[in-house]
Amino acid sequence: MDTMKALRLTQPTPGETPKLALETLPKPAVGPGQLLIKVEASAIHPSDIVNANGRFPQTKFPRVPGRDFAGVVAEGPVDRIGDEVYGTSGPAQSFTTDGAHAEYMLVPEAAAVRKPKNLSFLQAASIGVPFTTASLALRKANAGPHRIALILGANGAVGSAAMQLARMEGCRVLAAVRNDDGDINTTWDPGLAKIDTLTAGKGLDLVIDTVGEPEVTRAAIAKLSRGGRLALLTARGTNELGLDMVDIYRNEKILLGCNSLLYPVEELAALMKVFTGAFEKGRLKAASNTNWTVVKLENAVETYEKANQHGAGRYMIAMN
Repeated sequence: MDTMKALRLTQPTPGETPKLALETLPKPAVGPGQLLIKVEASAIHPSDIVNANGRFPQTKFPRVPGRDFAGVVAEGPVDRIGDEVYGTSGPAQSFTTDGAHAEYMLVPEAAAVRKPKNLSFLQAASIGVPFTTASLALRKANAGPHRIALILGANGAVGSAAMQLARMEGCRVLAAVRNDDGDINTTWDPGLAKIDTLTAGKGLDLVIDTVGEPEVTRAAIAKLSRGGRLALLTARGTNELGLDMVDIYRNEKILLGCNSLLYPVEELAALMKVFTGAFEKGRLKAASNTNWTVVKLENAVETYEKANQHGAGRYMIAMN
């Protein structure tokens, strides 16, 4: 077949909210240094929703969205055809080149990594953005043995990945969530007072903030020990923190941003090669399929609308 089904974002007027539709498009033609992937599954991540809402200025329309993928190499070098692979986007895929919410997609050869043998395609398609983002943030925050790490939003996709990766780095990990399932309930304790007890007054060595709520972010910075680091992955509300500048300079605290879209796909693929081994050895665990609502490609437009609602849950597109 020379055609495929794909989701496609169009923007007839610059600045207008893009329109998402299921379309029949030509199947991509493989060029030098590329692989054609028969996509088996692709997650709908929050950044995919942001992209569909037209909030990434770098996106060129029309565009097929979809950052993470798992599938089979259909065309490319002979020694790679039939390989089961997974991957994620750098700054191009789903922004300036077409993404994974389609039956087929093109990727650079280096972007497709061998899928962990013990993961299904659905599980593998949920790994890329959360685990690479968490890994980059932990690297920036100087995670390591015996450090005390707080994960804000620990029950989200990125937060749960950060929990696992921080433990793998040897950190003592504390989970902050909006209910009683973690070490700290930020609904009842937005000032993170419980940190004083949990750390015996020492404070935090690092914080991975996957939520970006100013009140809680300010509190986390205040709970950092001398030289402590907070890696911020998102921002909500007013986007204004109102920081205590005296506390920051006197205690040499460090505030870092982390944006996975700034990293080349080859660097992210190198991280995913490490994840492959860790999943196969049982050092990392993928979310079970029950953590995701699986939908078919033909139902994905309405699923994007559902996913755009606050607290809508996690959605995965299965192509077959």
